[in-house]
Amino acid sequence: MNHHTRPEGDVPRRRRTMALGAALSSCALVAGVSASAPASAGERHSPRPVDYVALGDSYTSGPLIPRQVDANCARSDHNYPSLVAARYKAASFTDVSCSGAKTDEMWKAQGTNGPQLDALKRTTDVVTLQIGGNDIGFGPIIGTCAALSSKDLTGDPCRQYYASSGIDRLALNILETAPKVARVLRAVHERSPHARVIVVGYPALLPDDGSGCYPSVPFAAKDFPYLRDTGKRLNQMLRLVAWLNRAEFVDTYGPSVGHDMCKAPADRWVEPLQPAAPAAPAHPNAKGMEASASAVLERLAKRSGRH
Repeated sequence: MNHHTRPEGDVPRRRRTMALGAALSSCALVAGVSASAPASAGERHSPRPVDYVALGDSYTSGPLIPRQVDANCARSDHNYPSLVAARYKAASFTDVSCSGAKTDEMWKAQGTNGPQLDALKRTTDVVTLQIGGNDIGFGPIIGTCAALSSKDLTGDPCRQYYASSGIDRLALNILETAPKVARVLRAVHERSPHARVIVVGYPALLPDDGSGCYPSVPFAAKDFPYLRDTGKRLNQMLRLVAWLNRAEFVDTYGPSVGHDMCKAPADRWVEPLQPAAPAAPAHPNAKGMEASASAVLERLAKRSGRH
């Protein structure tokens, strides 16, 4: 297994910050992504046993997906880290992901779940991290946009609300979350200096073509593309922060296009606000976790690199 040897100081922090800001302001933030189906999650294997630690929020922990093994964190033993650990021959596996986690919970306890970074050791080989959604306010955004939809079902009342000051507050939230995620990655490298660190992005919650599905997902028609683009901005930020902090990035958005919460139950990997499968509203179901595991295993099968 290759290890990262590039010192963090190679790129001055000012240059990294400027690069991040410039890239996030570009049209690349809303560029299209591949919609190819993921490979089987059972076909990837580690060349040797590894020590694997999973950090993250509810998109990692898998609330309501059977079998729940931690009530405090709504953690499933069929979330993607558990699937990756089983199929990657992990010699040891520690999953401290927790529903509702923000970047702060990397350093502080969340109920009975200790600070997530405490799970890391100098001997840790692989770390996956999926964080940032709660920092930008995933839950409140969904609630706010659903409540505002009745004001103008054909318009974009949610976008108007978040841009009422002349600045898109969701885009600003994403920019403000970037240094928080970067701080987490620096801490991961400090605690596990030889680990392969992988940042996992978020899947497609809404149709990639900008179409809607009211009332199943109760947003106004023109807010669907606005919220889709917000999700893409979040993922692009995570990709850039990973690259600037000696980590790899796993795209789960691309493989999940066509499997968003507007699709029929048989086709979707993310459940709508009234789930038909055992999963939390607006969260991956078991098929979504399988797809995320496939994406992580695909990345692990490649040589270490910041792609």
